[in-house]
Amino acid sequence: MSAEQRAAGRRSLLAAAALAPLVGAQAQGDAPAAQRRAWPASRPTPALELPAWEAPPFRLADARGQVVVLNFWASWCEPCRAEMPSLELLAERHAGDRLQVQAINHRETDGAIRRFLAAWPLTLNILRDSDGAAARAWQVRVFPSTVVIGRNGRAAFTATGEVDWGGREARQWLAGVL
Repeated sequence: MSAEQRAAGRRSLLAAAALAPLVGAQAQGDAPAAQRRAWPASRPTPALELPAWEAPPFRLADARGQVVVLNFWASWCEPCRAEMPSLELLAERHAGDRLQVQAINHRETDGAIRRFLAAWPLTLNILRDSDGAAARAWQVRVFPSTVVIGRNGRAAFTATGEVDWGGREARQWLAGVL
C-alpha cells in the first residue's frame, strides 16, 4: 500500500469518527443540538440592507425598537428547511410583541427560491444575500445560523444549527430580548 493510499485511508477513518456522533444522534431521532453564543460585547453589530423577494428592501436600521430574528438559510440545507415552520410560528406568535423574522437566503438563484417557495409556501420575508456579503459580514459559516437583534439595534446572540423556536430552550433564549 502506497503512502498516498494510507493517507487517504486515515482521512476516511477520521471523517467517519468525526461524523459518528451525528449519525448516531440522527438514527435515534435526535438532531444535534443548536449552539447559542452571546454576541461579543466588543464586536459591533453589522449594518444590513438587502433586497427582498417580492417585497421592499429591508434595512436593519429601520427596525430599531423591534426584536429582529435574522435567519441565514439555503434551500439545499435540510436543517434549514426543517427549521422554517418553527420560524413561521415564532413570527406569528410574537407579531404583537414587535418581533419580526427575516429569512436571509444565501446565494441562490431566483429559480431556486421560486422552486423552494412552490414546495414550502412561506409568509416570512425572504431577503436576498445573492453574493454572500451579508453572511460574511455577520460571520455566518454554518447553515442555518440565526442572529437575534434586541430592540436597541444590537445583536444579542447567535444560534448555529437547527432550532425549534417554539421549544422551551429557544423561549428562554428569547425571553431576555422580548
